[in-house]
Amino acid sequence: MTVMMPTATSATTQYRQRNARRLKLVLFGALALVGSVALDVSIGPGNLPLADVLRTLVDPQAAAPRLSVIVWDLRLPIALMALAVGAMLGLSGAGMQTILTNPLADPFTLGVSAAATVGASVAIVFGWSVLPGAGPFIVTANAFVFALGASLVLFFMTRLRGVSAETMILVGIALLFTCNAVTALLQYRSNEVQLTQIVFWTLGSLARASWGKVGVAAVLIGLALPFFLMRGWALTALRLGDERAGSLGVRVDRLRLEILIATSLLAAVSVSFVGSIGFIGLVGPHIARLLVGEDQRFFLPVATIASAVLLSLASTVSKVITPGVIYPIGIITALIGVPFFFSLVMSIRSRAG
Repeated sequence: MTVMMPTATSATTQYRQRNARRLKLVLFGALALVGSVALDVSIGPGNLPLADVLRTLVDPQAAAPRLSVIVWDLRLPIALMALAVGAMLGLSGAGMQTILTNPLADPFTLGVSAAATVGASVAIVFGWSVLPGAGPFIVTANAFVFALGASLVLFFMTRLRGVSAETMILVGIALLFTCNAVTALLQYRSNEVQLTQIVFWTLGSLARASWGKVGVAAVLIGLALPFFLMRGWALTALRLGDERAGSLGVRVDRLRLEILIATSLLAAVSVSFVGSIGFIGLVGPHIARLLVGEDQRFFLPVATIASAVLLSLASTVSKVITPGVIYPIGIITALIGVPFFFSLVMSIRSRAG
């Protein structure tokens, strides 16, 4: 029997078809972003008709002043902040999973978000800045430096011989509990006003969203995503292992350090704006991996979009559980993420067995 071998032409055709399907997924994700924002804005206290909300979004000048204020000044910044923070956490989680070769890595599970919370809490309670001249950005600056410190601990752990993915998760859990303990100590030391601010960080909430914060987050994503995509080929090669990536000309240590700094900045800014939000940076990249595989040219944008949509939907859920009550977004993402995290751990164990 003659076995037909695939020709170079058929392989090229299959490659192009696969990339076309991936591109369609990216475009579909962009439409899902628009839909999730519209849904988030339309739901909330006041029982505003969906048609009126959509008309106000399209033509705010023609809407009643009260409706325009509710939609454009109250609901829309929160909805867009959910997208922006979800995108930052998704991109950060995707980068961490790639450079650490660890499917369970994300800023929350590895303690990076908790470290950023400690930095923000130190600024809130003591007014101390680890970066001179931080001024009004003292909370963000502290959060970034502490998140970077936690990331560097993880980076140097990967340099130790014999360190496995499971060991990295244990190190991350140790960082998480240590940072949570320090945050609790700072809460005990704080006054009522400071305690309220720290609780805001630990629970995670979109309530303090503003157009200024949305603008900063949008600029950061606009800079970070191209930064990651420019290193897409090197990150894809890194998935083959350090030795093979090095043989292809990738400077592995430098690449890991660059991505860790970028992921720390993304995690720090998200924490400084809305507090600690868990599991979005874990779930979004895994959805992207199932849809488009490990090719970082498509994996990174799809992970960013999927995480943004997830947090946007979580924002919607936080408003419909109890009419008239908006729950902290971190509670909703934890309830969604813990079962997923458990199923992911079990699937890894079954493959290892």
